[in-house]
Amino acid sequence: MKLSIVTTLYYSSPYIQPFYERTCAACQVIPAELEFVFVNDGSPDDSLDVAVRLSERDPRVKVIDLSRNFGHHKAAMTGLMHATGDLVFLIDVDLEEEPELVAQFYQEMQKHPRADVVYGVQDTRKGGWFERWSGGLYYRLFNALSSHKIPENLLMARLMTRRYVDALLLHRESELDIGGLWTITGFEQVPVTVHKHSKPTTTYTLQRKIALTIRSVTAFSNRPLLYIAATGVVILGLSFLYFLYTMYVYLFVGKPPDGFTTIVLSIWFLGGLTIFSLGVIAIYLSVIFTETKQRPYTIIRQIYQSEKLDVH
Repeated sequence: MKLSIVTTLYYSSPYIQPFYERTCAACQVIPAELEFVFVNDGSPDDSLDVAVRLSERDPRVKVIDLSRNFGHHKAAMTGLMHATGDLVFLIDVDLEEEPELVAQFYQEMQKHPRADVVYGVQDTRKGGWFERWSGGLYYRLFNALSSHKIPENLLMARLMTRRYVDALLLHRESELDIGGLWTITGFEQVPVTVHKHSKPTTTYTLQRKIALTIRSVTAFSNRPLLYIAATGVVILGLSFLYFLYTMYVYLFVGKPPDGFTTIVLSIWFLGGLTIFSLGVIAIYLSVIFTETKQRPYTIIRQIYQSEKLDVH
C-alpha cells in the first residue's frame, strides 16, 4: 500500500522541515510506502528552495512548482492530481493542523471499512472574534444558499481512498470551492473533531474571504437568482395592490393620489434593487464566461524529484 501526503506551500518556509519530520514519525505506525507531494503555489519566500533541497535528499518527496500563485484550493487539487497513493492525506503545511492526524485518521478509517474519507472538524474556531464570526458567517451563508450543505468548521486535513480522489478529480470547473466539491462527490465520509492551532497572521484576508464566499455560492447554488425572481414577483404583487388601493381612494373617497416623498423613495428602492439584481446576474454570467474558456486549474513550471536515496 502507498500513502501520499499532499500539501501546498505559500509563505511556508519555516514549516516544511518540521512538517516533513513529524509526518514521517507519525507514519511509522502505518504499513505503507510514503510519498510526499509539495505544491509551491507561487510562494514569494524561499519555500521552493527548502522543498527542493528536501527532495534532493529524499526521492519520496515530489515538488510541483506552479508558474504563479493560483490559489489555495486550485493548488491542492493540483497536488491530488499528482498523488499516486492508494490512500491520500491532504493537509496544510503550516502545522495549524497537526501532521500526527494522519495516524489518527488512518486508525479511524480502519474502524469504518465502508468509509472513503475521514476528515477533520474544528472543536472551536480559532483566532479573534472577527475571524471566528466571519468564518461562521461563511458556513451559514453557504448552507442557506446551497442545496449541498457542508459541515461547519471544516478543515483541510482529510484522509481519502484512491477511488474517492479519482472521483473528486472528475470535477473540472475553473472557479472552484474545494469544500463544496468534497461534499458533492459523495461517498461515506467520517468526521473527526480535532483542535486546530492558530498562527499570529493569516494569508486569508477579509477581501479573500469575501471573494471565496461569492465564488462558493455561485459555484454551487442558483438560489440567489431564484430569490431575485421571487422578489420581483412580491414587488409586482405589492404594486398591484397599491394600485387597487389608489384607485379605490380616488373613485370612492374622492381624494386624488399624492405623496411626492413616497414616489421618490419608491424610485430609489426599485433603482437600488434593480442594480443589485443586475449585479448578481452579472456575477453568474462572469462564472459562465470563465468556465467556457476551459482554462487549466494551474500551470506547472517544473516538477522536482530526486532518484538518489539519501534520507536524513
